Amino acid sequence: MDVTCISYKDTGYFSPTVIDYLDDLPELRKFYSYRPTLEGFAQLLQNKKIIADREVLVNVLKKQYGFLSGQSKASPTGGDLPAGQAGLEGAIELLKSPDTYTVTTGHQLNIFAGPLYFIYKIVTTIKLARQLKAQFPDKNFVPVYWMASEDHDFAEINYTTIGGKKVHWWYEASGATGRLNPDTIRQALNQYKGVLGIEGHAPELAAIVETAYTKFDKLADATRYMVDALFGQYGLVIIDADAPSLKKHFAPLMERDIIGQNSFKNITATNEELQQLGVHIQVNPREINFFYLQDRLRERLVFEDNKYKVLNTEISFSEAGLKQEIADHPERFSPNVVMRPLYQEYILPNIAYIGGGAEIVYWLELKSNFEHYQVDFPVLILRNSGLVIRKETAAKIKRMEMAVADLFKPTDALKSAWIKKHSGHTLTLQEEWCELQLVFEKIKSRAAKIDLTLAPSTEAVQARLKKAIDNLEKKLVKAEKANYHTRLEQIGQIKNELFPKDSLQERQENFGLEYVKWGQGFIDELIRNFEPLDFNFAVLTETP
Repeated sequence: MDVTCISYKDTGYFSPTVIDYLDDLPELRKFYSYRPTLEGFAQLLQNKKIIADREVLVNVLKKQYGFLSGQSKASPTGGDLPAGQAGLEGAIELLKSPDTYTVTTGHQLNIFAGPLYFIYKIVTTIKLARQLKAQFPDKNFVPVYWMASEDHDFAEINYTTIGGKKVHWWYEASGATGRLNPDTIRQALNQYKGVLGIEGHAPELAAIVETAYTKFDKLADATRYMVDALFGQYGLVIIDADAPSLKKHFAPLMERDIIGQNSFKNITATNEELQQLGVHIQVNPREINFFYLQDRLRERLVFEDNKYKVLNTEISFSEAGLKQEIADHPERFSPNVVMRPLYQEYILPNIAYIGGGAEIVYWLELKSNFEHYQVDFPVLILRNSGLVIRKETAAKIKRMEMAVADLFKPTDALKSAWIKKHSGHTLTLQEEWCELQLVFEKIKSRAAKIDLTLAPSTEAVQARLKKAIDNLEKKLVKAEKANYHTRLEQIGQIKNELFPKDSLQERQENFGLEYVKWGQGFIDELIRNFEPLDFNFAVLTETP
């Protein structure tokens, strides 16, 4: 694949806050600790304090990977890993070392890996771990995918779109999604495999998803199998933090926060500051930012009538009873969206979090809470974004004489710009308007000599004429568009293919058809072309 890079700002698809963060806006600096640069990482590594219990972490990972029954053995040639980091087993063992750190991304358990950015997140994580190893060879960096197995929003993960077709897992779910049994997914599984077809690498991917969703009785384990099949050979470690021993390590902080409601106070104050800067707040804290978790149950914990109650149940605790429940069953307490990052940084020796634009903004809301609990705040990295262009489509774009940057314009603006560029007629009235402006300056001068109060009336007439000229110019473009109907239809088709639903391809389309064409080479190409610290949008064009 050939790659062309475009600044995130020029795409028009990223929030002002994310752009300000990348541009190092001074007003935002107090909401994070270190810049997303190699210098920032050097500073963090010098100051990093490890809270994680490495022995517990490694034991949990080994137990969780035991469910794969040896399926995650690394290919001896796969991934071109740096020395000392080759393969999954080696990566897990490295976590015992005090010189090993994690680079983490997190995501929900989207079926069939959801939209492309699910894949892009993990690729960014792997690539950054490699780059850090090259920069700091005396240390080790393990890429980690944190499964959001305790999330309960099934409606956000129960579908994917592949080849423009929506594949839906119809099921009435409740509780943590990671604990769901995928035994009712057969219809969606058959639909997905049907879209893959039988050509190229389709049988390979079909076998992966068939095993993932039929051989395991928990969605978390199914997702681990699938992601491991795609990324295990690159040393990616997958963690399910829904584990009693990890929760036990975090239990003292859970108790402090539930009883003291510290996260609510800290994050609320930060959000007020961010709003004053014009930042659109992504998440708002609750008084208690934990759920009570059991099989098929994940309900909010609230404090009412001097009791800690589990909503929509008869379960309640006194303060003493709550402390005892946390001590005896820490696995029954699940952090919500504002506490999950703190839990992550508490149990991992982590130095970087890779997230999408909205995630970066909501992490900015959390730094004061990290400071309150004296937990190091990681370097925030905006995940790589990409647009994959098939070689056939690339040939059409070339014939249409369009630049890659043009593709990010709205369809109507792109068509109008193309018409103005390629028409044999002059479709702009800018020159004529400049001449009219000179006339109006003379008129205003003459009117002012007669009566100074006539100036506003003259300017009003000029404004009405400008509007009329603009409308006439639009009519000229519209008339010329009719003469280029076929070519403009092609532009529309290209836009619909690359920006489905007027959104970025990565937010809509699944990776499956690219894998059918490229196999594991698709992942290799992404790793080769993505540059996590350059912060540019990558347009990836298939080569003939």
